[in-house]
Amino acid sequence: MLAALRAAAAAGTRLASVCVGAFVLAEAGLLDGLRATTHWVAAEQLARAFPEVEVQPDVLYVDNGQILTSAGAAAALDMCLHMIRRDLGSAVAANAARMSVMPLEREGGQAQFIVHEHPPVPRGSDLEPLLDWIEDNLAHEVTLAAMAARVSMSERTFSRRFREQTGTTPLQWLLRARVRRAQYLLENSDYTVERVAQQAGFGSPTAFRERFRKVVGTTPYAYRSAFNGRRVNGVRVPR
Repeated sequence: MLAALRAAAAAGTRLASVCVGAFVLAEAGLLDGLRATTHWVAAEQLARAFPEVEVQPDVLYVDNGQILTSAGAAAALDMCLHMIRRDLGSAVAANAARMSVMPLEREGGQAQFIVHEHPPVPRGSDLEPLLDWIEDNLAHEVTLAAMAARVSMSERTFSRRFREQTGTTPLQWLLRARVRRAQYLLENSDYTVERVAQQAGFGSPTAFRERFRKVVGTTPYAYRSAFNGRRVNGVRVPR
C-alpha cells in the first residue's frame, strides 16, 4: 500500500487523508517537510512519530496542493468541499454543501474543538488536595501566594514543585481549570457569557473571551452554539 501511494504521488495524483489517515501518508514519506493535521487526539503522537512533518493540531484541514490532510470525519467533509471549490468553483461547492446539508463557509484554518485537559498529576501527589481546593474555588480570587500558603511552601519552592509534578506553572494550570469550568457551563447551563465568566473566575467578560479564544480556538458564543443542548426525557439533543 505504501508503495502504491508513493507511485501515485510520483505520478502527480492528488492524495488526501481523513483523520488518522495522515499516519499512512507520513509512513509513506509523503508528508516530510510539509504541514499536516490529524484528529487532535492523535496529533501529538503523529508529531512524535514523524518529526519531519510540521503537525498543526488545531486546524480542520491542510492543503499543500497535491497532498491534503484533514482532522476528524466532519473536517474531512470540509476538506472535500474545499477541493470541489478549488476544482469546480464556488457555485458547484455551494450546491454540494446544500446537498450534504452542511455549511460551506468553514475554512481549513478554523480551529478544531479540542478538549483541553489538565496536565496529569501523579497518584498520591501531595498537590492533589490543593488542586481539589483550586477546583472548588475557581469563582474566587486564587493567587500564587494563597496556593503556596495552603501547602506551607514559599512561592518559589511551590512553583518549582508544581512544575515538577504537573509540567506547567500554577497560574497556567489555574487558567486552564477556569477555561474547562467555562466550557462545562457553556455546555450545560443557560448562563449568560457574563455569568459564565464570573463563575469561572475571570476578572471581566472581555478577559474571559480573550482567554477562551486563545485556549479553545473559538468564541464562547460559537462554542455554546456547537455544544449546548437541552434534554428531552433525559436525552441530550441539539437546540
